[in-house]
Amino acid sequence: MRDAYHEELDSIGDGLVDMARLVGSAIGRATTAILDADLKLAESVIAADQKVDDLQHDLEARAITLLARQQPVATDLRIVVTSLRMSADLERSGDLAQHVAKLARLRFPERAVPHDLHATILEMGQLAQRLMAKAAEVVITKDVDLALQLEKDDDAMDLLHRTLFQHLMDDRWKHGIETAVDVTLLGRYYERFADHAVSVAKRVVYLVTGEHADEVQQPAATGGEGA
Repeated sequence: MRDAYHEELDSIGDGLVDMARLVGSAIGRATTAILDADLKLAESVIAADQKVDDLQHDLEARAITLLARQQPVATDLRIVVTSLRMSADLERSGDLAQHVAKLARLRFPERAVPHDLHATILEMGQLAQRLMAKAAEVVITKDVDLALQLEKDDDAMDLLHRTLFQHLMDDRWKHGIETAVDVTLLGRYYERFADHAVSVAKRVVYLVTGEHADEVQQPAATGGEGA
């Protein structure tokens, strides 16, 4: 019975990795769709989000069953509760990728992103995909140092987000209000996607150490021992 119990705990972790990989792929494909005005690709991203939702529902059902039947305590309880929270982060990430794809569909056959912002949006999409890939690796390895690194990596996304706003606020902006709204939304989608990847990593820190990421980071910042 205990072997089956721990296999089920492991399978919940596997489900989280599957979700992370799916949403990472989704944001990459959605970025291609928005930049290339690729309607077929956009539709595939929108449809594929159902798989992410299904995985989350399955994971939630198994986690709740474990809570009810096994009544886990200590570390095992932390695994189950933290996994539920991570699955919510990943499901929202999938929604954000879907939003990017829906914007591509809405503006088709036109391109939602002006040519002069193409490189910035491409970089945001690629960074979002890398952050989620790293979050998946953190879930697999339980590497606290790698998890803490994600928050620093996210600074690059914040910088790109600010770059978008600098373009929008520039007196030379010539693409109109509708495009300005589209770009504002896109920037927000990528920023929030990155935030969810960081959140997943932070939850792994808590799962491993029993401490919140900010508490684990503090000793390193003051020259003390790391996690």
